[in-house]
Amino acid sequence: MHALGLCTGASTITLVDAEKSGKAIEVNGIHSYAHEGNPKQVVKDLLGQFDLEKVNSIAVTGRRFKEFLNLTNISEPLAVEYALEHINNNGKPYNAVISAGGETFIVYKLDDSGKIGKVFTGNKCASGTGEFFLQQTRRMDVSLDEAIRYAQNEEPHYVSGRCSVFCKSDCTHATNKGVPKGKVVAGLCQMMASKVLELLKDTLKENIMIVGGVTRNKVMIEYLNCEITNLTVPKEATYFEALGAALWAIENKTKPIDDLSRLFSKHTTQFDYHQPLHDFEDKVTFTQMKRGTAKDGDRCILGLDVGSTTTKLVLLRESDLKILASEYLRTNGDPVGASRKCYKTVFNQLNGTKVIIRGLGVTGSGRKIAGLFALSDGVINEIIAHATAALHFDPGVDTIFEIGGQDAKYTYITNGVASDYAMNEACSAGTGSFLEESAKETLGIEMEDIADWAMKGNRPPNFNDQCAAFISSDIKN
Repeated sequence: MHALGLCTGASTITLVDAEKSGKAIEVNGIHSYAHEGNPKQVVKDLLGQFDLEKVNSIAVTGRRFKEFLNLTNISEPLAVEYALEHINNNGKPYNAVISAGGETFIVYKLDDSGKIGKVFTGNKCASGTGEFFLQQTRRMDVSLDEAIRYAQNEEPHYVSGRCSVFCKSDCTHATNKGVPKGKVVAGLCQMMASKVLELLKDTLKENIMIVGGVTRNKVMIEYLNCEITNLTVPKEATYFEALGAALWAIENKTKPIDDLSRLFSKHTTQFDYHQPLHDFEDKVTFTQMKRGTAKDGDRCILGLDVGSTTTKLVLLRESDLKILASEYLRTNGDPVGASRKCYKTVFNQLNGTKVIIRGLGVTGSGRKIAGLFALSDGVINEIIAHATAALHFDPGVDTIFEIGGQDAKYTYITNGVASDYAMNEACSAGTGSFLEESAKETLGIEMEDIADWAMKGNRPPNFNDQCAAFISSDIKN
């Protein structure tokens, strides 16, 4: 009996190839790939590796995408029960199984017979999930393995766990103030562990199994080991639900699939739509600063913006306000290092021309540490910086909207003075980093290509605007 089990996760598609001969069940292969916004192609490629006429049975479990496959699908709890029974040969009593995935944490509380009696799941907030952890390590420009290595044996820096946006802000502000990345990552791991423990509040914290891709986070597992007696991470942890689907398929009759062209079912959309962006191109005007060529003796001012995501530097000539040199790069959680790279690039752009630097103005979320490093008194907040620049281009302007990497701001100007402002104090939905991370992680689109793709869209879906986590779910759906 040859069976395949598929698990369509929020971020990855996992397939287990299993075979039963007599009473013995062997796992012939395990395949797991990030779908990057194209789960159909990944599923098609995976199944295309097999001669489906020789496959007796296929079952699928996982998230909503499974409903769009012309395959027999089963619930995740059922898949977990099958996998648990298969690997628990010695009959060890477990109180619960934790499934820690890319987008959700779930606790399956077991009864005395080893079956799932209750299910506890976290709220829609992305804070503490596997994808969220990877987002933050990417913002710090470290790989998963590097992040775990840095965090081991480090004192954790506290980060908020009640909201993904607050947590992201805590991480950004910490690195911008010079807190070592290892401490920040350790704080993230501790916060993730606390999210799991919250779900276990009504469960005896002993004899617990944890599965899912997040089990690769050894530091989080260490924190859980401090609170849970006899925590087990099985070798099948990263493909647990797919294994359960394959085991179920071995014992049950499923829909035959011998032609990949009939693999996907037709479905209707759940979304309303906006008007396409390209209908509004004539409503937007772009204005640019004039650029000039540096000459020996030019009197200049440096302007530095150390943002949560990127750092920018311009060299401005005082006499005609022309930009003589500039740089734009990633902050990567290192405001001082990013500033130094900017200084070096601008110096190289001058190519030996000797100018007079009369001062340095610094703004952005990392302005304090960058200003201290440069010994500059010219440290100002972003509201004043935005107002000053906007008035330069249009003396009559009264409203400014600024979309940054970490937040979005509104400023109201009265008689050339910033008189009122507001900013998103909570949700990151609509900020630059959220747009970039969603495009990259869910759709496989690089930051530089976002605009071109967006302008091609004829039916932009109207996503939920209440919470960044809700939008992430909408995008995946």
